Amino acid sequence: MKIVSWNVNSIKARLEHVKRYLDDENPDVLMVQELKGLEFPAAEFEGKDYHCAFVGQKAYNGVAIISKHPIEVVLDHLPGDKSDEQARYIEANINGVRLINIYLPNGNPTPGDKYDYKLSWMERLYTRLKELTDSDTSFIIGGDYNVMPEDKDCHSPKDWEGDALIRPETRAAFRKLINLGLTDAFRVFDTRAEQYSFWDYQAGAWQRNNGIRIDHFLLSPVYADKLLSCAINKTPRGWEKPSDHTPIEIIIE
Repeated sequence: MKIVSWNVNSIKARLEHVKRYLDDENPDVLMVQELKGLEFPAAEFEGKDYHCAFVGQKAYNGVAIISKHPIEVVLDHLPGDKSDEQARYIEANINGVRLINIYLPNGNPTPGDKYDYKLSWMERLYTRLKELTDSDTSFIIGGDYNVMPEDKDCHSPKDWEGDALIRPETRAAFRKLINLGLTDAFRVFDTRAEQYSFWDYQAGAWQRNNGIRIDHFLLSPVYADKLLSCAINKTPRGWEKPSDHTPIEIIIE
């Protein structure tokens, strides 16, 4: 089963890219983030025999799942704060697998309300994943985490000092998730530095491989044992008018 996560940076702007990717790579499930709109072009994918589920928000955020298999949505928001209306979380059962798609808050500038929201969101995420773990519900959680777990996940750590994506509090919150017994899928197969999933549009970052790794799959033990591969597919980042992120792909038995 091939499962993919991709921050498309506007589904409207990147619709043809997503359709091309589905044709080229034929994933079972594609989880996309940063839709940037209340509407989702489900008909474009249903015509290709995919099922769709999404949570949208005007101009910002948004997450969706595109799947060859029927989607049973479990949650369309992250529990723990009824006042939070940002579209950043969807949890579903697909082909017997509990899948979670997240667009974790960026958190900049720091310090400030946005960073406080990021840390609060991560604590709520921990609470939800602990609930699943405690109830012996195995899961796969993928998406744009807006977290660089280690310095080697960044081309130039000094350039990011004080940034919400790299601050010690952010990394500690990420490690807290890992300490639930989760596995960073990419690092099972590739421990090298300079392996990135995002390159800024500015200053030739893509051409110079000045990137960061902030898109991740975390797997609970059952699926970690079934993990066959995990790779960053750089090809779509080189397409015309691309997203600044590129897909990360896993295959499980």
